[in-house]
Amino acid sequence: MANNEIKYQINGQLADNTVTVDDKEGMILVPVSIGSANEARIIAEMKAEDSGLREETIQHVFDLQKRVIKRLLMSGYNVNTGLYYAGVSFRGIIENSAWNPAKNSIVVNFNVGADLREAIKQTTVGIIGEKGSAMYVAGVMDTATRAQDASATAGRAFTLKGGKLKVMGTDASVGIVLTNSKGVATKIAEDLWVRNNPSEVTFIIPAELADGTYELKLTTQYNGARLLKAPRSLLKTIYIGKAPEGGGGNTGGGDDDQEENPLG
Repeated sequence: MANNEIKYQINGQLADNTVTVDDKEGMILVPVSIGSANEARIIAEMKAEDSGLREETIQHVFDLQKRVIKRLLMSGYNVNTGLYYAGVSFRGIIENSAWNPAKNSIVVNFNVGADLREAIKQTTVGIIGEKGSAMYVAGVMDTATRAQDASATAGRAFTLKGGKLKVMGTDASVGIVLTNSKGVATKIAEDLWVRNNPSEVTFIIPAELADGTYELKLTTQYNGARLLKAPRSLLKTIYIGKAPEGGGGNTGGGDDDQEENPLG
């Protein structure tokens, strides 16, 4: 698939605009974090994109790129990866024509690159209600192993815990779907649902599914006392079999999921 054919979506929640206090109707949109992706998670996603590559090869290239970029930046080059444009600057007053690490520092400045700007153009934004009212996943567990790292066992139960998760509604898209790295989707039959509550959903992973990385999509119209007119969904990456180190993590819209943005 060509890069210009890839589409992205970020969900957001409405919140009061505390800046313009005179405008009682004005709202701002707060991005919903669906977790954090560390190096291990990125490498796992890269391997899922091309299963023909060995994980050791991806790790080597990943480490090599970091080493080269660090060397170039710390030698005075400006670096343009497409995703970002980076360069160094100095802070502090130079006294007596000498560099003083106690008063002077090196700063790396990042700006959005052309590839990332193009991705932004191809991203749609979904508004999923007011902050605090959206569905979210606060934790997961493989009930066979008690693991909470997003690993799952085929033929055994898997649990999602969070808010407004109950699978309910008449829309054809309502349900739980697992999609493997090749894009093959498997919808979980209702007779495999073990528990279906607003704060906890448990279902059996189909026994025939092979080990690998899967996108779990839960779609529902549940919203407490009433059904939503349009269904809403959340996505969660899980791993049937062993999860890569650091590959798990919580999914949801809680503030605790936010990390400092290194490009900010």
